[in-house]
Amino acid sequence: MAEGIRLDLFLWFARLAKTRGVAQAIIAEGHLRLDGRATDRAHATVRVGSVLALPLHGRVRVFRVLALPARRGPASEAQALYADLSPPRAVDESAPGGIGQPANSSPDHEGPAP
Repeated sequence: MAEGIRLDLFLWFARLAKTRGVAQAIIAEGHLRLDGRATDRAHATVRVGSVLALPLHGRVRVFRVLALPARRGPASEAQALYADLSPPRAVDESAPGGIGQPANSSPDHEGPAP
């Protein structure tokens, strides 16, 4: 197996980006860090042990590369390529309605008052 892989290919193979073009756009924005340094080069080399930090789904995610992919396989195969080092997402218990309930509902309320 190769010693390293292009950054855009890794993001796509690991299913962190839906397409290779999306991976290249994420990198080109300059918000991605590879081993602690900001990079805007899609051809930067990712190796086993590299640490990637990038904005995904409204928060910063941090990943350590555990293996280099040979192909873009199923999600279970992709998840084995990295370890997620991101802190767990905090649950906002102070939100109206609590966890799992809409803001204006309560368990014993069945509908509008007559």
